[in-house]
Amino acid sequence: MIEPETIAVAMSGGVDSSTVAALLAQEGTPVVGLTLQLWDQTRLAGKHGIPDAPKAGRCCSLDDVYDARRVAEHLGIPYYVVNQQERFENDVVRPFVDEYLHGRTPIPCSLCNNHLKFDALIQTARSIGASRVATGHYAINEFDPARNRWILKRPADRAKDQTYFLFGLTQAQLSRTLFPLGRLTKPEVRDRARSRGLALAEKPDSQEICFIPGGDYKQFITAYLEEQGEQVPRSAGELVASSGEVIGRHGGIANFTVGQRKGLGVSSPTPLYVLAIHPDSHRVTVGAEAELASRTLLARRLNWISIPALTAPLRVQVKIRHRHEPAWATLEPAPPTASGEAQAFATFDEPQRAVTPGQSAVFYDNDEVVGGGWIA
Repeated sequence: MIEPETIAVAMSGGVDSSTVAALLAQEGTPVVGLTLQLWDQTRLAGKHGIPDAPKAGRCCSLDDVYDARRVAEHLGIPYYVVNQQERFENDVVRPFVDEYLHGRTPIPCSLCNNHLKFDALIQTARSIGASRVATGHYAINEFDPARNRWILKRPADRAKDQTYFLFGLTQAQLSRTLFPLGRLTKPEVRDRARSRGLALAEKPDSQEICFIPGGDYKQFITAYLEEQGEQVPRSAGELVASSGEVIGRHGGIANFTVGQRKGLGVSSPTPLYVLAIHPDSHRVTVGAEAELASRTLLARRLNWISIPALTAPLRVQVKIRHRHEPAWATLEPAPPTASGEAQAFATFDEPQRAVTPGQSAVFYDNDEVVGGGWIA
């Protein structure tokens, strides 16, 4: 008789990952719960306007570790907490701060998935005898024998689609990952949690960046750098119109992101938006909303999922923000960088609003994730 494989469930303390553990355990699958301890929520509390009492319901909080442990006890499965705080700081928090200081707008969830969560989870799972990991992400993961590739697809519940944050998963990682919620809707997941007696079936979803209490990234950057014995670099400069006319000054480029309207510090008879941030000159260009539209983008640090590589023009739909509706574009190989890094160039059929450096561009073929990269 062949022993069933053990699955390690990444338990964040939320209803989704808890339901995954419950579903697998009910099927008779040997399950082990794992929680990555990523960030001490009290570390910067009370500094520069950061709340003294961090909110509950975060994937990094001690309350969520407690909730995950309570679910594991309810299900009767082994449970472990894995300390990854140092790696999280080096691979997610510090790059997040540095990106803003250089005039780009980062996505820490994608950084965390690409460089830490799946890599660390799979390594830990192997060390305790688990062959694969399962998470509460809303996505579908299938193997296509014809292409001999693992394929990532959008889930049944499009409102909860998390494939945008998963574009960086490698074939090796996808081969060892399960997404049991991919064909369920969120209401169905809560129903299953209730039917299995999970106390957190009604727990609300976390909506903020997990390591930033209160959601104010500017306060966080100032407090974090102060803790590190550093100061926010001086990057004050000129606010200029798209014509080149200087219309004001600003306190630092880290205070801005492309598409921003509020907090510009200048008056105008018509609304002004941030069009571009120039880290070398410290200039911030502002203009009318119509000027935010762009027909092209350049993406670097590419990862391909449904294809081995981009060798010829390809029709795809491109998603440039989590809440952005994918837009049709032609994707083409671009000349490599000076260091030899591959790039891709996308030309949209219709102009898109606020193509933002530092964000992800994820390429779709209907429901399939072709691949993705980071907007240059």
